[in-house]
Parts: sequence; C-alpha cells; structure tokens
Amino acid sequence: MNPKRANAIWGFAFIAPQLIGLLVFSLIPLISTFVISSLDWDGFSTPKFLGLENFTYAFRNPDFQKAMTNTLYYSVLTVPAGIFLALLVAVALNNVRLRIMYRLFFFMPVVTSSVAVAIVWMWLLNGDFGLVNVLLKQLFGVKGPQWLTDLRLVLPSLAIVSIWKGLGFNMVLFLAGLQGISKDYYEASMIDGATKNQQFWRITLPLLSPTTLFVTIIAVIDSFKVFDTAFVMTSGGPAKASYTMVYHLYELAFKNFQFGRSSAAAVVLFVVILVLTILQTRLSRKWVHYAE
Repeated sequence: MNPKRANAIWGFAFIAPQLIGLLVFSLIPLISTFVISSLDWDGFSTPKFLGLENFTYAFRNPDFQKAMTNTLYYSVLTVPAGIFLALLVAVALNNVRLRIMYRLFFFMPVVTSSVAVAIVWMWLLNGDFGLVNVLLKQLFGVKGPQWLTDLRLVLPSLAIVSIWKGLGFNMVLFLAGLQGISKDYYEASMIDGATKNQQFWRITLPLLSPTTLFVTIIAVIDSFKVFDTAFVMTSGGPAKASYTMVYHLYELAFKNFQFGRSSAAAVVLFVVILVLTILQTRLSRKWVHYAE
C-alpha cells in the first residue's frame, strides 16, 4: 500500500470517533431542528408541513417575548459582571504563591453539578431561613429580601449564582492569557518610569484583549443557554419572571409536545446567538490587539 494512503487511512481512523460523535450528536440534531421547525409534530402523529407558520407563532407568542426579554436581561446582568470579576481575580492571583491551589478552589464550582449548585443556593437564598438573610440580619440588622420570589430580584439572584459558578472558568482563561504576556514589556515600561496602574491599562489590558474577546463570546453564549438554575431554583417563576428561552423550549417540547414550535423557537435563538457572535467578532477589530 502507498505510504501516503496508509498514513491518510490511519489519520482518518484516529479522528473517526470524534467525527462520528460530531455527526451524531451535533450536525444531525442541528439539521433535524431546522427540518422540524417547519412541521406540526407532537412526536407521535404524522408530521404536517406548515412552512414558516411556527416562526410567526413564535414572534406573536407572549411567552416567547417574555422569555427573550428575560434572557437578554439575564445576559446583561451576568456577562459584564462575570468578566470583570474573573479578570480581577486573575490579576490578583497572577503573581501569588500557591497559585495552583487558589486556581483549584476557584475552579471547583465549575466542575460541580449545576443541579447541586442550584439546590445549595436555593437554600442559601431562602427568604425565610436562608443563610444569606440570616447573616444580613445578624451582621447589619437588615431584614433580607425574598430573593427567589420577588419579581425584581429573582433574575439578579440567578445571575449571582451563575457568576459564582462560572467565575473559575473565566478566571483560568484570563490567568492563562496573563501568563502568556512577555515580561519584557513590563521591564521596558519600568525603565521608562511607568507605574503599575499605567502598566495595567497600557500593557496588560491591550495584550489580554484576545482572551477577553474569547471569554466574552463564550459568556454571551452561555448566558443565552441558561436553564438548569431557573428550572431547579424557581421553575421559571414567580409569574414567569425567570422564564428563559431554553425553559420556553423545554415547556413547548416536553410539556406541551409541540416539537415544531419548540424547534422554531430554538432556530430563532440560534440565529440570535449567531448574529451576536458575528457582531462581537466584527467589532473586535477595533479593540483587540495581538502581540507581535
């Protein structure tokens, strides 16, 4: 056998498991979602072709509008705050001894089951006997609010949980970016008399911008996929104040068995995330700087 052909066969053999997994668990479901979005199908009866009717229903559906509004608000709450806190922690740990140990502690919530995290925080934020309200009363003499039943506070409460859980992941990414910045830049700036503050704004942030772009894109995508915390902690309530897009998809598909309408809403969510990602990539040309 030709050596080049043999190498190609072995190469395809090694990547075959990944390709099969990508095909079975990603590409086929993606194409199926687009197909089902044009059908009236409950999972059992014969599908009926509806064209774009499911999409028009989605945009006129008050639940869809509420879910999209809540998801956008949740994204605004979590993305900037999560990125800022992760950057702050990464900068603080960059030159600290036992950095690996601290990184482990911050990363532990990331690998912890989201359901377990939601249950723990559900008890912590309980308005009657939760630990957060107990501490507020004992330390500050303040009666704590009803975190998970107040219409104004339920989404910020879920945002706090998500920021806490994802802090370690973003922090590790920022920490890797910081360690990739050459010390020559800082040594040269010190010779020129630059202060620590000037070094951060003129060297660290510009050279960390590629990492910031990646973290921002991932954070935006994750914020639009929120489901587990809302499902476990609030069940989309109260009065659908924490009713998110993925929760909306879940209700349509697995409670109402309206797979066509659920797939149409999923396609809309996919398009929104795609547009936001492309927009972030385009805008990044103005503020992302790559070291030469």
